[in-house]
Amino acid sequence: MKRARSPFSFVRKLDGLPIALVLVTLYAAFAITAPNVFTGYRIYMSFLQTVPPMLVLALGLTFVITAGEIDLSFSAVVAFSGFVFAWFFKSFDTPWAVWVGILLALSSGALVGYINGLLVARIGVPSIMATLAAQFFWSGLTVLLAGGLSWNIKGIQDNIVHTIFTGRLFGVVPVQAFWALGLAIFLWFVLNRHRFGEAIMFLGDNPNVARVVGIDVEKTKIQLFTMNGVIAGFSALLLTIEMNTFWTTQGRGYLLLALAAVFIGGTSIAGGEGSIAGTFFGAYIIGSLEAGVVATGIGGYWTALVSGLVMGASVVLNILIGEGRFARLSKRLQSWGLATRSKTTARSPSQDDRGLR
Repeated sequence: MKRARSPFSFVRKLDGLPIALVLVTLYAAFAITAPNVFTGYRIYMSFLQTVPPMLVLALGLTFVITAGEIDLSFSAVVAFSGFVFAWFFKSFDTPWAVWVGILLALSSGALVGYINGLLVARIGVPSIMATLAAQFFWSGLTVLLAGGLSWNIKGIQDNIVHTIFTGRLFGVVPVQAFWALGLAIFLWFVLNRHRFGEAIMFLGDNPNVARVVGIDVEKTKIQLFTMNGVIAGFSALLLTIEMNTFWTTQGRGYLLLALAAVFIGGTSIAGGEGSIAGTFFGAYIIGSLEAGVVATGIGGYWTALVSGLVMGASVVLNILIGEGRFARLSKRLQSWGLATRSKTTARSPSQDDRGLR
């Protein structure tokens, strides 16, 4: 006899749907309580302008946390990469300088991430300590190099790069929102349809299982942190070009916001489970809360309370609807050509089975 299908079975197949429902419900509540603001298009255009830099950071962080690691240095990368871009743009007033500055900004982020990866994968420093030290080091270095000053790069407004990265489509829609959406789609395919994404999930579930299936754990971790550094560098470009200014503390306010977006999006703090779609919608939830609460007129001091309620509801909804960790691990093993034993199998475990636990 066939088992009755859960009414939520189809929901489980739609990545990020619970968080998308929370976002829609949140906007509906704001539209009811603040109709003058949330029934117009301007507030949503504002979100599409301000959320993408934080969203990009959260997307990269999703990979790191899915692998069972943490990266606290990405906010320092936003400042360091922003400085590299601003310095090169101001120092070399030529048509090609801006493009070289972009490459250098991304490369500087890759450098920070690569060093983090070496510390974590080869030396064995816990990622929380390695990246916390990196946060202080690169933030301090940025302040020293910039002389503690903010740099105006107003000339970037007349450059085609400004239009490409932070212009307005049809004069209304911020282009950076499409960059963030495109990156989210690309990273979703990497995490869910590529061997690198499978390797990341194996690392988060159990590094020993990852080694058994032939994953180079050390190399994968180095690639992971390097990738996150590049993504943080890209976020720095979006922020610096949009604001036409570099300042030494840019990115610092994104640390807790990006972490919150990742966790309420359904990525497990224990690793092994990540949701790019959940992070995408979670970032817009986090980025909309303060403006929405203030628009209702009940006072900005309610923001923390409402944020806590929304985050809690999002996490609970993900847990209630989500799929079990063992089932996900079984699917991953099968995708790599291995079979994992069912929990109900009564036979004695073999040596191979013991190695997979």
